[in-house]
Amino acid sequence: MRRNNESRALTNVGPAGRAGSRRLYTWHHAGCATLLAAVTLAPAAAFADDRSRLAAAAAAAAAPANAATLTGDWGGARTRYSEAGVNFRGDYVSETFANVRGGRARGSTYAQQLRLGADFDMQRIAGWSGATLHFTINDRRGGGVSADYIGNRLPVQEVYGGPYTRLSEFSYEQNLLQNRLNLRLGFFAMGNDLGGMIIGCQLVNAAFCAHPLSLSGNSGWYNYPNARWGAAVRYQLRPELFVRTGVFQDNPHLGDKDNAFKPFAAGTAGMMLPLEVEYAPGSAPHSTALPGHYKLGAFYDTAQAARQGETGTVGQRYGMYLLADQMIWREGRGSRGLSVFGQFTANPRASAQITRWYAAGLVKTGTFAGRDADTLALGLVHAQVNPRLRASAVMADPKLGDYASRPAGESVVELSYGLQPLRWLGVRADVQYVVDPGAFGYRSTQNAIALGTQLRITF
Repeated sequence: MRRNNESRALTNVGPAGRAGSRRLYTWHHAGCATLLAAVTLAPAAAFADDRSRLAAAAAAAAAPANAATLTGDWGGARTRYSEAGVNFRGDYVSETFANVRGGRARGSTYAQQLRLGADFDMQRIAGWSGATLHFTINDRRGGGVSADYIGNRLPVQEVYGGPYTRLSEFSYEQNLLQNRLNLRLGFFAMGNDLGGMIIGCQLVNAAFCAHPLSLSGNSGWYNYPNARWGAAVRYQLRPELFVRTGVFQDNPHLGDKDNAFKPFAAGTAGMMLPLEVEYAPGSAPHSTALPGHYKLGAFYDTAQAARQGETGTVGQRYGMYLLADQMIWREGRGSRGLSVFGQFTANPRASAQITRWYAAGLVKTGTFAGRDADTLALGLVHAQVNPRLRASAVMADPKLGDYASRPAGESVVELSYGLQPLRWLGVRADVQYVVDPGAFGYRSTQNAIALGTQLRITF
């Protein structure tokens, strides 16, 4: 499955850490007093210096609780690398889910993703103003509860799919015209720049995080960690109005495990030509508007593809999408508040497996007192099966039922609570109810319930 994923984190420092520091200081003071009584030749200056070293050590020990990453500053080396123009990044995501009712069978699976990369600020390194090089390696492992036990099309676990190590990005990014124009060239995922909705990653199902699956499922559109050669352009028309476009390779063979580190593998079938306009209220400097994102986009794929439900091929594939999220209530001046989101996509019956896509949801940021970064999210998505494929399935195997008895689509309702105990650590409890999980297998299957957890760690 072609996906991408993103996350945010915030830290609250509890009183326990401060109390621990006070206990350490008290123990050290008493120990030094005893030592001074026994060894009368030790100078008072040594005691004062020892106290200073202890205070510095206690501060260093407390720093990871406030740090944005698990590994911290590497003894100052990370800051020195950053000042020299090299910014390292890494994160780990695991998703453990069990199908407890319905679907094909009961069972549980574990899936994980490890991502490592670096960004090279070419202004600092070589004096190239506004230039950055990006490099990312991705590794996925584990099984999928949707594939193994439920049998549905909309994966319960966002990080499941393509269980191997691959090159996910090697690109050059350039900002021009006082950062109003952004260009990106190289080997990267088309979805890094287009069709994304980051608020959807407050849920776990791949249908929400972070692109509608009808985009990648109906064309040569590829999302992280799947990379293709391409050129992306973003231009800021006004402080809160953006237009995006580009040209991207359509090469399905680059998704093969054997080509994980072969970006020049043969098999190019065509080109993807997208266009997107975004209005982002609240994004302009000093804006007091509630933040939101409204994206209207369309794409055209020049590659030939099988005609859906009929013999022959189609010479092109295309589609359109409308994505929106908006904070509708903010508590104070921080990030606490309530946001809503919605998605709609449309694709032609001649070339699409999913002809219509509908999604909506709510995200509450800041749940209880002192839990400003925790989230509570509710999402609903429905993917409509191409009617031609339903009709074709009836003709192929009428024993499984007539056209009316075959599900018209698959739906998922998801409820998720995200706990953010540290800036670099996120833990999520999640429940998903899958309606008509056999829809894209053109059969009736009992509705399923999946329970699970997600763990996110930023290195």
